[in-house]
Amino acid sequence: MPDLFDRLKADAATEWRAYVDHLFVRGLGDGSLPKECFRHYLVQDYLFLIQFVRAYALGVYKAPDLETMRYLTGAAAAILEEMKLHVRLSAEWGASEADLATATEARATIAYTRFVLDAGMQGDLLDLMTALSPCVIGYSEIATTWARRPRGLAADNPYRGWVAEYSAEPYRAVADAARTALDRLAATQLSEGRYPRLLQIFRQATRLEADFWQMGLDRAE
Repeated sequence: MPDLFDRLKADAATEWRAYVDHLFVRGLGDGSLPKECFRHYLVQDYLFLIQFVRAYALGVYKAPDLETMRYLTGAAAAILEEMKLHVRLSAEWGASEADLATATEARATIAYTRFVLDAGMQGDLLDLMTALSPCVIGYSEIATTWARRPRGLAADNPYRGWVAEYSAEPYRAVADAARTALDRLAATQLSEGRYPRLLQIFRQATRLEADFWQMGLDRAE
């Protein structure tokens, strides 16, 4: 039997392909993405991660036990650590930490992050973790795919730092832990009657991920 994430991904295959094989992703992987698009994405992803820390904090409140609370607290700390990458990369692209913190959220950033928070507010922790999973696990899948291709980590790929960060063992461990947490919740909270609702959440979150890439590509506000 596939784990819950793999089942969701298989049942949302069209949305998943549109996300992991987006033109923005291809540009990251082969180095062809216009630099101004990456800079815009970096700024928005920094703001995005602030909201994801809040989502994990909400998860701590909704957690059914201490083990889950510890996991979610650690995940929030990992995101705060990930934000240091954005500060470092953004400095290389001419944006200071103050620039990041004072930037205005794009509509795609607001749409995605508030959807995740709303899923958690209206539902329980399994709903919230399902909404978070395309981002948390998907980034690892995308970067690992490109790390295995010639251009992903090439010395002349300006985005090799992004590929390296999300394909490296520390982030793979983050993604694996998210899978484990999702399955642990599903073991006690998932029923076949509930599954269609989780799939709906997963599909929408994945669509919003693709929209976030498109925002970067279009440099949309």
